[in-house]
Amino acid sequence: MHDHTWGTVAIVAAGPIRRLRLTRPAERNAISGQMIEELMLAFTTLAVDADCRVVVLEGEGKSFCAGADIAEMRASGGKTFEQNLHDAERLAEMFRTLDTLPRPVIGRVHGHCLGGGVGLIACCDAVVASDDTAFAFSETRLGIVPAVISPFALRRIGATHARRYFLSGERFDAHEARRIGLISERCADVDLDAVVTRVVDEMLPAGPEAIARIKGMIHKFTATDFESYRQFTPSQIAQARQGDEGQAGLAAFTGKVPPPWVPRPEPLDP
Repeated sequence: MHDHTWGTVAIVAAGPIRRLRLTRPAERNAISGQMIEELMLAFTTLAVDADCRVVVLEGEGKSFCAGADIAEMRASGGKTFEQNLHDAERLAEMFRTLDTLPRPVIGRVHGHCLGGGVGLIACCDAVVASDDTAFAFSETRLGIVPAVISPFALRRIGATHARRYFLSGERFDAHEARRIGLISERCADVDLDAVVTRVVDEMLPAGPEAIARIKGMIHKFTATDFESYRQFTPSQIAQARQGDEGQAGLAAFTGKVPPPWVPRPEPLDP
């Protein structure tokens, strides 16, 4: 796949890795209406990219994402309720689409991760943040609420931590973000790329069809009752065992060779 560039978002391809980059550095990658639509285009592109194995979500410049675009939010006061509702529903659909992307998504976070930026990482499968990152559910300090991101953030950190940080809007650091479960790993800024690479490399040996199936199972578990989920799961392993990928993986294990989806080293030029 070739690289894709929109006005506020870009996809940079490197082998089986796709770096999905927010490209509004002067605005600290604030989420605008244009960015929402371009992220939707990017997710659609990634979902059908057969060579994409892992997505790294990152921000260009000094911050990952400082939340929603303040100028656009102020302008929303002049819109009708129906127009505001449509905008919010489109934002919610963007988060849902990221959340259900059938590829592993690794968040690479630095600088600022505020408001809607926290919503983005709550939809990732793993998140690595540098120790210089400032996090906040900053909406209450603007007199608004973290409504659209709350289903994803509550699932991530639970009601106990939300009752403090949703209400106060206070900033907290990567150590606290790790403690409450918002991020997976924290590290020094100079080590950020190395740690992200390590997490990405741990995803590559996993079967891509298995990953898509597992993400679907996890989402079904969070959206249904326990008994319905329990009854659903036997069909998933039965289908996976009989599928081409499962048969290839089991045969590779028996034959003590890497399965076919594991990236091979690039041949050296003569």
